[in-house]
Amino acid sequence: MKKKIFVLDTNVLMHDPSCLYRFEEHDIYIPMVVLEELDNGKKGTSETSRNVRQVARILDGLMHGKDHAQIEKGIPLPTTVNKGTNGNGNGHTGGTPTAPSSGRLFFQTRPSAAALPEMLPGNKPDNNILLAALGLQSQHPSRTITLVSKDINLRIKAAIVGVHTEDYHNDQVLDDLDLLYSGYAKLPDDFWTTHGEKMDSWQDDRGRACYKVSGPKVKEWHVNEFLYLPDEVERGLELTVQALDGDSAKLHVIRDYRAGKTPVWGIHAKNREQNFALNLLLDPDVDFVSLLG
Repeated sequence: MKKKIFVLDTNVLMHDPSCLYRFEEHDIYIPMVVLEELDNGKKGTSETSRNVRQVARILDGLMHGKDHAQIEKGIPLPTTVNKGTNGNGNGHTGGTPTAPSSGRLFFQTRPSAAALPEMLPGNKPDNNILLAALGLQSQHPSRTITLVSKDINLRIKAAIVGVHTEDYHNDQVLDDLDLLYSGYAKLPDDFWTTHGEKMDSWQDDRGRACYKVSGPKVKEWHVNEFLYLPDEVERGLELTVQALDGDSAKLHVIRDYRAGKTPVWGIHAKNREQNFALNLLLDPDVDFVSLLG
């Protein structure tokens, strides 16, 4: 199987500086305009700026001691131990570089011989990246040229002009994000019928409505998990699991930060998930909150 050539968009390097080590035996190509965009984004204290500076250090280390002829031939890239996957299942790698690889890093060292279609005029960075990918297709007709970008609009334009594209997902630890614990669960429509027969209710010292319920669903719950009944069933009732004791659970109704007079420093939650997050973040009994979005 011939080695592929992956053309990296600026946003991929900004998103994951270690992406240079994640393409196994395949070659990586960085257009000159990408280096220019990285240079423009290196200043500041944001995470993106820090990532850009990290990319610069990695590239500087890879190029150390290399002359122009060696750069033209491609810089050998180290590979890594643990393997991940991109959006289309290709076996890229992730982790810390550990061993030599047959993959090489190439930079654009001369203008592209290809031409953009008339419908993509001008000197826009995205179009220059497309031009570089088209030039590689002409230069290496027997190899697969893939533009890797997190910019959906660039991927659309690339598909229109005949350049194969992929999103970048190699930084995800799990192949299937649906396997992650969501932190909330939808209650069945007959929840009160199946769990409310021996229910106790009261108000705690914070004025929250609390319930102690038992039933078949309790064994599936976790402390601090959110539970909800859909709007059409009971006005969007939302609860959190306060404590578990065998087949019974203590629940309390959470605050609604989506509207009315309950903003957090002037901010309202836009949806159910954001409301769950705000309730956790503002709960003094919860010491650590992990959010994925």
